[in-house]
Amino acid sequence: MATPVFLTVDTELMWRHHAAGLPLDEMARRSLEPAGVGVGWQLEQLAAHGLKATFFVDPMPARVFGIEPIRRVIAAILAAGQEVQLHLHPNWTGARADDAGASHASFELIDYAQDEQRDLIATAADLLVEAGAPVPVAFRAGSYSANDATLAALAELGFAYDSSHNGSEHPWPSAIGLPPRRIAPVAHQGVIEVPVTLIEDRPGHLRHFQICALSAGEMAAALDHAAAQEHAAVTIVSHGFELANRAGTRANGVHVRRFVALCEMLAARRESLPTVHFADRPALRLDRDDAPLSPDLLRTTRRRVEQLWSNWVEERAA
Repeated sequence: MATPVFLTVDTELMWRHHAAGLPLDEMARRSLEPAGVGVGWQLEQLAAHGLKATFFVDPMPARVFGIEPIRRVIAAILAAGQEVQLHLHPNWTGARADDAGASHASFELIDYAQDEQRDLIATAADLLVEAGAPVPVAFRAGSYSANDATLAALAELGFAYDSSHNGSEHPWPSAIGLPPRRIAPVAHQGVIEVPVTLIEDRPGHLRHFQICALSAGEMAAALDHAAAQEHAAVTIVSHGFELANRAGTRANGVHVRRFVALCEMLAARRESLPTVHFADRPALRLDRDDAPLSPDLLRTTRRRVEQLWSNWVEERAA
């Protein structure tokens, strides 16, 4: 039986660039199209490999800077045949354009009561639609910061899916009341929770399936494990800015190669691991207790060596 793959890209204006006092155009460029390997380049790679991806877009900076930067990135995503769903960093609700990040609301959605979360999510959904997106059916909290109150609020608002549960960040800030090792979709608090996929990279330690977190070898092993065990789903995370260095000024070659390798893997495995959109409403098996990939010392050591190169060499500002 095929295992659906949710290839997700969290897409946002980055707080670090606002805090650095960058002007809006430069902040948007470094957040959304950094060093020629941002959203536009990723869309081209997805199209070349015939893959579907979900772009979780945070529209909350529109309250500070206006809707146009959000409208432009949404238009590009939709024109490429990919889907837009809702992402939310609540700190933007207290931000000002001219103070380099001195003003802000709480960074973690779990710091808010359920009714406050519902209002924040409703506001963000309205902004997303105003920026040109279809009404969202799926949500991911910024920094995976969600709890059971978040899911209950989403259910009140008519969302079908959440994808905030990340066991490698549990119990804080990913605070949903599910076991850390839960990677299979499950009905919870009125929505279908689609957890981020994890591997066990060393005994007792979980690492989530993200471009900047796993090597190509680990990603291939995780995909093959999911296919062999007929997992209910695989959920992969990336970011619009993740393939560049932290400053957004040069491409990170390690991350770029991983992204291309992942696209090639998914294209080669499309029969057993087809990429899907949340809006497709794929049939998900909700009765599974799938287990993360078990650790392999050699595989983990190779990634650690690669990470050292990434951090010491590829992350240098141009």
